[in-house]
Amino acid sequence: MKYSLLILSGLLIFSCGSHEETPIKSSPNIIFIMSDDHAEKAISTYGHSLLQTPNIDRIAQDGARFENSFVTNSICAPSRAVLLTGKYSHLNGLRDNRDQFDGSQQTFPKLLQAAGYKTGLVGKWHLKTTPTGFDYWNILIGQGDYYNPRMIEMGDSTLLEGYTTDLITDIALDFLKEQSKDTAFCLLLHHKAPHRNWMPPPRYFNLFKDKEIPLPDNFYDNYSGRRAAKEQDMRIDDMFLSLDMKLHPGSYKIPSGSGGGPPGFTDKLAWENAYGRMTGDQKATWDAHYNLINAEYRTSNLSGKALSEWKYRRYMEDYLGSVAAIDDNIGRVLDYLESAGYTENTIIVYTSDQGFYLGEHGWYDKRFMYEESLSMPLLMKYPGVIPPGTINKEIVLNLDFAPTLLDYAGINIPSDMQGRSLKGLLNGSSATDWRTSMYYEYFEYPHGWHNVKQHYGIRTTQYKLIHFYNDIDVWELYDLTKDIKEMNNLYNHPDYAGIKEDLHRELVTLRGTYKVQNP
Repeated sequence: MKYSLLILSGLLIFSCGSHEETPIKSSPNIIFIMSDDHAEKAISTYGHSLLQTPNIDRIAQDGARFENSFVTNSICAPSRAVLLTGKYSHLNGLRDNRDQFDGSQQTFPKLLQAAGYKTGLVGKWHLKTTPTGFDYWNILIGQGDYYNPRMIEMGDSTLLEGYTTDLITDIALDFLKEQSKDTAFCLLLHHKAPHRNWMPPPRYFNLFKDKEIPLPDNFYDNYSGRRAAKEQDMRIDDMFLSLDMKLHPGSYKIPSGSGGGPPGFTDKLAWENAYGRMTGDQKATWDAHYNLINAEYRTSNLSGKALSEWKYRRYMEDYLGSVAAIDDNIGRVLDYLESAGYTENTIIVYTSDQGFYLGEHGWYDKRFMYEESLSMPLLMKYPGVIPPGTINKEIVLNLDFAPTLLDYAGINIPSDMQGRSLKGLLNGSSATDWRTSMYYEYFEYPHGWHNVKQHYGIRTTQYKLIHFYNDIDVWELYDLTKDIKEMNNLYNHPDYAGIKEDLHRELVTLRGTYKVQNP
């Protein structure tokens, strides 16, 4: 590849070990595309009108859309570790963003590689250790940047110029162009966007000019009966004015919000670093648009609800513009596969590492077991195998990705993987023995960001039971058929006493099944 310039000081490189080089001619190629913090609400194939995503929609039209796809731990690094291992966070060792991934453990890319697949990883990694199980990797450092990112290609650090979503796709296409049609490949294509701080490319600066972006009807939620929800620090009205709203320091009079950050995090410095990465020409283009927003803010003297709703719109314009760039680049990948003759024998998956709040409950970010951050988009196509337009409503998890891809590749699924292959759900087989409930866990408290309490819980097709613990001991119960927005905690409601008992029993069963130790 062509992106190496210098060795990154201090990076530890570990050998991936030897693996068989037997060419695979019949096994499907795999392209697993994962964005970061992409809410279902920002994908048009899920029936929402916030943004049109025609290229992402192509995957669903030609294959399957999952309508009850959930994450087992709604935060970036843990979700990625679950993807790789097919095991819950408490077993794979990466419980929150402070942890490092143990790259010596079994992962599905290693198993594919050992079976003769050529494996690649491009984009966001975020697991703090060197990737293993990949013949080629080129990753962002940490969270990465939206403009002019520094990336690490097989141990060499390179500073690239351009918009990161476009650059990641450039590198991914280079990888695909180097593959032999005599050997199957698996590419993990992981975008940074639309992770905070939502910096769109210039082509989408005005995507929502003069267009309405509706305010969620529970934007002003008062969190009655939900103590953990009340004590979080992820409200849009408390976002940073520089890093999040793109206001240059000195252009605003009121203090910047806490932004949910840990002690010592500085909004001004973070924004100066992000903005400072741009070239002179990039800054000129950026300023031509965003200086008008700075001027509008200075002259409007906003406060109270007016300020909160101004922040909401600014957040949504930048977030959705970042998503639009992802859709462009998925189109580039799909078009290449068609032109190169790969379409018929290639599995394409699109998902996100978790869901995200787009103003619901007045929030941004994820972490909670509530629906918006629990739900992951999941689209999958495999021409000739998955019927076009398939809609699946079963409860599926990111735990299932590794077993599914191994199953389609004809590789035995290790018995210690905790997920299940989705292959049977997609070939018309009976799903009578499929799961009717799922287990969730979240650990990052009191450290890190946003003050979301540790919790675990169970979701069935109709109900959700959550236990918040550590410095509180609070239970919540929701009837999702009557209250999908989870505004009314029914845990102590007498009409739900029997349901509560059933959910507690099922929760105990799931914790035993997944080998969960008491918190």
